Amino acid sequence: MARLRVPRRRGRPRTRPAAVPADKAYSSRAIREHLRRRGIRAVMPVPADQRGHRLRSGSRGGRPPAFDRETYKQRNTVERCINRLKQWRGIATRYAKTAAIYLAGLHVASIFLWSAR
Repeated sequence: MARLRVPRRRGRPRTRPAAVPADKAYSSRAIREHLRRRGIRAVMPVPADQRGHRLRSGSRGGRPPAFDRETYKQRNTVERCINRLKQWRGIATRYAKTAAIYLAGLHVASIFLWSAR
């Protein structure tokens, strides 16, 4: 999380995105605290076990973290795209020896997926 960079059109990359959508696996106190310190909004659902711990603590459990469903839906779109790309055997298994050839394979697969729409 500390090496997170957001590319820009001009200038050096931003180190602070507006929001970071992630799945339940990343919903830990340490990651949420790190994002909060940097002023980044965490968009991730709370797992059932964390919700249960908070409810058992009663009023000391605190408020549940905010969750923006619309921003989280954008994460799902990206996940589905990555899963479609991984249907290509060469991309899923990383047969290419160099990064340039792997990137070219990603481009070809993307073109095929885009034209099949």
